[in-house]
Amino acid sequence: MAAISRVQLLHHPSAVFSRLPHSPSSSSFAFSLHRRKFSRSPPLLCSSSSSSSSSSTKASIVGDLLDYLNESWTQFHATAEAKRQLIAAGFHLLNENDEWDLKPGGRYFFTRNMSCLVAFAIGEKYIVGNGFHVIAAHTDSPCLKLKPKSASSKSNYLMLNVQTYGGGLWHTWFDRDLSVAGRVIVRGSDGSFLHKLVKVKRPLLRVPTLAIHLNRTVNTDGFKPNLETHLVPLLATKPEEEPAEPKEKSSLSSKAVHHPLLMQILSDELCCDVDDIVNIELNICDTQPSCLGGANNEFIFSGRLDNLASSYCALRALVDSCGSPGDLSSEHAIQMVALFDNEEVGSDSFQGAGAPTMFQAMRRIVGSLANSYAGESAFDRAIRQSFLVSADMAHGVHPNFMDKHEEHHRPEMCKGLVIKHNANQRYATSGVTAFLFKEVAKIHNLPTQDFVVRNDMGCGSTIGPILASGVGIRTVDCGIAQLSMHSVREVCGKEDIDIAYKHFKAFYRTFSSIDRKLIVD
Repeated sequence: MAAISRVQLLHHPSAVFSRLPHSPSSSSFAFSLHRRKFSRSPPLLCSSSSSSSSSSTKASIVGDLLDYLNESWTQFHATAEAKRQLIAAGFHLLNENDEWDLKPGGRYFFTRNMSCLVAFAIGEKYIVGNGFHVIAAHTDSPCLKLKPKSASSKSNYLMLNVQTYGGGLWHTWFDRDLSVAGRVIVRGSDGSFLHKLVKVKRPLLRVPTLAIHLNRTVNTDGFKPNLETHLVPLLATKPEEEPAEPKEKSSLSSKAVHHPLLMQILSDELCCDVDDIVNIELNICDTQPSCLGGANNEFIFSGRLDNLASSYCALRALVDSCGSPGDLSSEHAIQMVALFDNEEVGSDSFQGAGAPTMFQAMRRIVGSLANSYAGESAFDRAIRQSFLVSADMAHGVHPNFMDKHEEHHRPEMCKGLVIKHNANQRYATSGVTAFLFKEVAKIHNLPTQDFVVRNDMGCGSTIGPILASGVGIRTVDCGIAQLSMHSVREVCGKEDIDIAYKHFKAFYRTFSSIDRKLIVD
């Protein structure tokens, strides 16, 4: 057969998407070619099976990240998949409503709102007052969300009214194959209520652009859609005869709230009656799978890289740093991952970093391990010895807009984690925390980069300053360099995923020995 370029590979007629067998609930897909080889390089992957050994320090986690991204269409799915992986790794599920009985050497986690998660592993040599080594990230990304009353009809089309969530590049959502995913509250046969996740995998929605013939100046004046009137997805054409309403219907099956057609699709996915759906909380999602790209497969093309890439690297680093017998035998600290919701809108929520979730957990952990300890201020001393890595994606230098970066701080993809600095504390990094985190990388021969925003531009922020000021915990802000941040389709370097994973894993395993060498106060 004639040679086929990598660019053509995804569109070749013999290419198919197949479901992966690694998880019964997996929604991820793998790109495969039936018994045909076109080049020496591996094919472009939309997903990879999770068959690689997690115990191998040399194994790449990129394929597993693609699986995680393809599974995690929403913050709820990201948390549920993290929960599944933690249970599979032997972590014990806790409930915030119950009393905790924790032991040194134990591994535990809990979820809040099924969109926030805290997991931790207790060193076997832990003594009361020792610190926490934490990596914190977030599960949410800019997206469109259904309004409480989403049903709308225009020009014989069924439309869905949506809200914008976060600071998205909304023009990138036009002309995409979209669908819905999120959570649903279902009435059980015994009268109880069940919390279920739903994901409609097929293209269901579309936000069409206006043809250039009807908007001749769009390329000169710019595309400036009205987010209320123009960013409304199409669901279907309006049937000539509306289906008869059931005599006894739930409020959600009413045409005034959500289209019956949408409710029927959800009920089919959930295998329940429409009338049993009592509430929905749905995101609009892009259906295109996450995949490798670039001439050498060096990039990851995906939605929600900000910030699921950081979340997965942190989660995987924690699991692998304490996954083998003896990994915690010489550890004095408590290793922790905290994944929060609502970072994109300020974090001020029950499940966001603005809530005291992580610090309440820390206090409870110290209290549970204290037993009959009668010393002074164990929790306060533990915080003083703790260190937090705020992991959120970073702005890589854009080759077409290089002037948007400060001349001497232009992070590149595939060059290591980016340490973020800001004199006005938009990032929580200090000279001390940057040094300590870079020292971890130096010992393990891992590259790092630095970023500071131009003085004539505003600076974004992260959960770093929120958590650092919450109880006074030392913090460094860092991230993986990416392009197209907040687009429906983002890009980062494949190599940076493995570098971040190795850096985070090294942080868990070596930070205690590094920290004790530097005395500031």
